[in-house]
Amino acid sequence: MAVRRRQRLGPGGGRALLGAVLLCVWWRAAAERVRYTIAEELGRGSLVGPLARDLGLSADELPARKLRLSEEKQYFTVNEENGNLYVNERLDREEMCGESATCSVSFEVLVHNPLNVFYVEVAIEDVNDNSPTFSKAVLDLEIDEWTLPGARFPLDMARDSDAGSNSQLTYQLASNPSFSLILDENPGGKKQPELVLERALDREKQSSFELVLTAVDGGEPARSGTLQVLINVTDANDNKPVFSKRVYEARVAENLPAGSLVLRVVATDADAGSNGRVSYSFGNVPDGVRLMFTVDSGSGEVRTVGSLDFEEKSKYSFSLEARDGGGLTSHCEVQIDITDENDNAPEITILSLSSPAPEDAPVGTVVALLKVRDRDSGENGQVSCELTGEAPLSIVASPGGSYKVVTASALDREQASEHRVTVVARDRGRPALSSSAELVLEVSDVNDNAPVFEEAAYSAYVAENNAAGALLLRVQARDADAGANGRVSYWLAGGSAGAAGAAPLVSVEARSGALYAQRSLDYEQCREFSVEVRAQDGGAPARSSTATVRVFVLDRNDNAPRVLWPAAVAVPAEAAAVAPFEVVPRSAEAGYLVAKVVAVDADAGRNAWLSYELVQASEPALFRVGLHSGEVRTARAVSERDAAKQRLVAVVKDHGQPALSATATLHVVLAESLQEALPELSERAAGAEAAAAAELQFYLVLALALLSALFVLSVALAVLARLRRAGPPAVLRCLGAQRFSVAGAAFPADFCEGTLPYSYNLCVAAPARAVPEAAWPPPPVPVLSAEELLGADSCEKPSSNSSAITGDVTSEPDALQLEDHAVMSRRKEKYIWLLSHLSELPVDKAVLSSTRCCSAGRRLRAPLLTERSERKLGELQPRPLRTRPIGRSPSGSAAGGL
Repeated sequence: MAVRRRQRLGPGGGRALLGAVLLCVWWRAAAERVRYTIAEELGRGSLVGPLARDLGLSADELPARKLRLSEEKQYFTVNEENGNLYVNERLDREEMCGESATCSVSFEVLVHNPLNVFYVEVAIEDVNDNSPTFSKAVLDLEIDEWTLPGARFPLDMARDSDAGSNSQLTYQLASNPSFSLILDENPGGKKQPELVLERALDREKQSSFELVLTAVDGGEPARSGTLQVLINVTDANDNKPVFSKRVYEARVAENLPAGSLVLRVVATDADAGSNGRVSYSFGNVPDGVRLMFTVDSGSGEVRTVGSLDFEEKSKYSFSLEARDGGGLTSHCEVQIDITDENDNAPEITILSLSSPAPEDAPVGTVVALLKVRDRDSGENGQVSCELTGEAPLSIVASPGGSYKVVTASALDREQASEHRVTVVARDRGRPALSSSAELVLEVSDVNDNAPVFEEAAYSAYVAENNAAGALLLRVQARDADAGANGRVSYWLAGGSAGAAGAAPLVSVEARSGALYAQRSLDYEQCREFSVEVRAQDGGAPARSSTATVRVFVLDRNDNAPRVLWPAAVAVPAEAAAVAPFEVVPRSAEAGYLVAKVVAVDADAGRNAWLSYELVQASEPALFRVGLHSGEVRTARAVSERDAAKQRLVAVVKDHGQPALSATATLHVVLAESLQEALPELSERAAGAEAAAAAELQFYLVLALALLSALFVLSVALAVLARLRRAGPPAVLRCLGAQRFSVAGAAFPADFCEGTLPYSYNLCVAAPARAVPEAAWPPPPVPVLSAEELLGADSCEKPSSNSSAITGDVTSEPDALQLEDHAVMSRRKEKYIWLLSHLSELPVDKAVLSSTRCCSAGRRLRAPLLTERSERKLGELQPRPLRTRPIGRSPSGSAAGGL
């Protein structure tokens, strides 16, 4: 080995020299930034700029410097001959930057020999390549014919994906004498078109209008889009919905779970009925907004649909529309700000690694170029890097988030043949997140032997559902070389799925040759595969060899049976009526096939053997299921006592260890035909409306009962009024607690028969008053004659077989004996005197003045001159007087009365 002499500096001089070198490197990197500006939609191969000339590189040194780009997505390419930068693929500003005001692409340019990095930024300018578009082609409006001129009706806003003046829209309306167009600028700076009614509408003259709204952008040349507005003139809807705010603002953190409430908009409508019901919807918004948010049409709640990511988009601005039942609309602006969380660890990308490095490399030689990026913002995105491990390497920060790993001291292969360091990047978030990347720097040597595997082919067996990162096997190759030339590393070279196809399945550790599963393997998707592992030494040029590794996946019982029939219905509980059902006739005998549960298992072998069992049923003794066939049959004959609706739950099990199962729910309707089963199905379908229907039915029955009661009461009052006018029947005239004559005076109850020429029925109650009160039913009003009441002097004993005892109510005299006119005249005088004095006496005195008294409330027999008698008296036709004795009770009072 040749002996080389090196001049050593003192500790202070070495640190000063290193600091000067690092300062020069940083200063040069800060100044090496190039910026270009191009228009979007340039064709592939379009010139961006002379990159090599702007970096200070001549055409002669380009082959040795190996100018190349480090961008992740190759939007641009550099020509190795002249160093010019060209467009590599179509650039669409709207696709790359969305609605951002500025759009640019930044990348690093690497120059080797010596290694250096330059920063290039290409700004993408917008061109007017997008026309304004409306969310729908036709807009339907309903306007009340009584709407006053000057009323405004908001129209849909168009959307232009361009930026700047290319997205500034103006609107034009086709000429119409009844309507005009005005533009109202909302708080977001956008112009809201509104339709203005210029004159009163007459539905009888013209019931509809067709207008065309045109949106024109500010580009050159201008682009436009149209919206057809159909106006229907209606009778009544004079109020449009009104939002409580014109602009709703909300601030939410990123990573909110789907379905989280963001905000709630509220619009009111002063109309009643359907014209006052407000529904909410998106206006003309980008598709990205619909993918992230949803608005409830009834409540106005805006909720998340997708996962919000601050790094993708930090602010959403869109419009919401409120529409009432009559077709009137209003709009509001919604602005949602996404706040950043420290959810992204720093990402370390190794742009370049010079390994192996010659041991005679000078101090400060760049051996690796790293790019560290944290997608968070603020302190969450501020990153610091450091190296861990004992190695003569140091890391230097450069502008733009890149770092250089340089040699801090001389390399010596005899002391260390390789250097392994770890780059640790840590942000300043709370809590701080960090990531690391390992760098292995080898010292080069002469390489003349290729690595040799211990076996030409390897076999590995792994059960499915293994943990990600599980060790499959280790491959080993040996290299006879020494130092870097004998140090072997392993790579995936190919196999049955190729190198790219095998990479998602397995990975190999470069140093140890350990083959790991990248993810959980599934026997049902892949039963075996093979990969080729390459062993490569660190020589220059490197030598390598390959070995084939066959990986066999073993099955596990990891798939539960899946029921194909009856299919499960993934709907809310109130919509469970759509579940499948079977109709079984009530005449079905034992063994009748109801249905067959069909299930499959994706596993293999015993893990896929299925058995069926009935675990729940409305009538357990009515049905049975085949153990292996899954056929559901009747266990006995169906009877009339069985419920019309039956619910069966069957469990399907496999024979794995442990066994997995699934359940199937079958609804059975016992009916002879589908038409007979329809009521039962209607009951199932009405499950969600049962409560409302029951309440409605209760109020309907209550209303019907009230109406019926009012009707019955009205009929009863009408009948009573009719009876009152017509008078009660004769059989009821003497019934009641208080009966009296309304002829003007009350008489005692015990008159002697024969005192008057006629007989009558008299009902006397308790002591009468001067002005009697009538009871229902009212008593008849007899016409009395004083002669008949006071004319007779003798009394006859009442007979025991009197009609009063038998309950006879009325009796008429069989004959009348008229006296001469003189006698009648005397009796009339007595009658007149009696009427003039009798009203002054109490009833008791009147009773005492008579010959005999009856007890109160008794029915008596007494002479009565009726209207018929007076008519007969007027005819002066004498009849013989025949009287009946009034029955007496043992106590001496009149009997048979009430």
